Amino acid sequence: MKFFYFLVFAFFLSCTKSVEDRCFIKDGDKYFEPYIEQKPFTVNQIIENKPDYLEVINLKKFRRFKQDSLYFHDSKWENYEEIMKDYVIFKEKFSGQFMCFGRQTDGKIQYSLGKNNLGYWLLKIENNQPSAYFLGLSFSHYYINEIQSEPIIKDGFLQVEGSLVEIIKVAGLPGYDDYSAIGEGKLFKLNLKDLIKDSDNDGYNDIFEESFGLNPKSKDSDGDKINDFDDMNPMFKSEKNKFSELYQKLLPDYAAAPDFKKMHYEFEVFESECDYFHQVNPDYRILFASEKESEQTDYIKVTDVFHHGISKIKRDEKYPERFYISKWGSSFVNDYAAEYKNGKWELEMIGGTVS
Repeated sequence: MKFFYFLVFAFFLSCTKSVEDRCFIKDGDKYFEPYIEQKPFTVNQIIENKPDYLEVINLKKFRRFKQDSLYFHDSKWENYEEIMKDYVIFKEKFSGQFMCFGRQTDGKIQYSLGKNNLGYWLLKIENNQPSAYFLGLSFSHYYINEIQSEPIIKDGFLQVEGSLVEIIKVAGLPGYDDYSAIGEGKLFKLNLKDLIKDSDNDGYNDIFEESFGLNPKSKDSDGDKINDFDDMNPMFKSEKNKFSELYQKLLPDYAAAPDFKKMHYEFEVFESECDYFHQVNPDYRILFASEKESEQTDYIKVTDVFHHGISKIKRDEKYPERFYISKWGSSFVNDYAAEYKNGKWELEMIGGTVS
């Protein structure tokens, strides 16, 4: 029996990738896996794979997708500033993290729908305190109307009108996606109890944590003694070492950077299994997903939340302190030579593409 357990342990070790495998490129490996366009879901597939907490109801009378999606591009555009006055308090309380629409006041509570780079949210201001609840509805499949004909909160449910959609690529505009309706006239209904559930009381609802791989039962997912809500890197402990500093140096920069400590719902998501990348100590909030689709959450599998990326590292065989690494954005790839001198990294851009 002991011999059997030893064999199992040895097999486990043989199948577990080392830091070297997870972070360094070998000869013949590619910096990035080629992007493969996913075939859009049909209406039936969206319904079959919808979250358990979501009810989708067919409406007899509804606002057309095209009419709603072009709302701010038609003759009403000149009234945009007037329309946005209703959302000033949400812009202030949430530090401009969301595009807001569908506002509703219920006594002393103010609600609004919000959308950011991660997806759709329900925003709430009660007793001057803001809270945001992630809906877990992928914008790759769901479109929520900017104009809602009925109150969004009713009888203990969030009820929002919209359409089922598919993403289409726009020729000549790299990195730009548009949407096409494949199922109009839907009511998306979520029980507020399910939506606001925050099992670990850390400030993020369970749906958000489950969608992005955090631990909904622990307010400190990575065990670094920083509450997830305040942690810039809540999935992994930040460590200071040579290669984590290289990845940190290559993180995207933001012009006129706001106070990211106040931006609790704005994350940059990266697809990487490299320990050194995981160990960065960023100025803004980041999350990670596995490079293997089979190990990604259901939400990430169907939602394009990766807007930037940094490759694995390639060693220079002749010069041990010289390495090669690439980073990409929506319309570019930059290749760098990186050399570690006198305790710091020096980067030289040696190539790249712009599309």
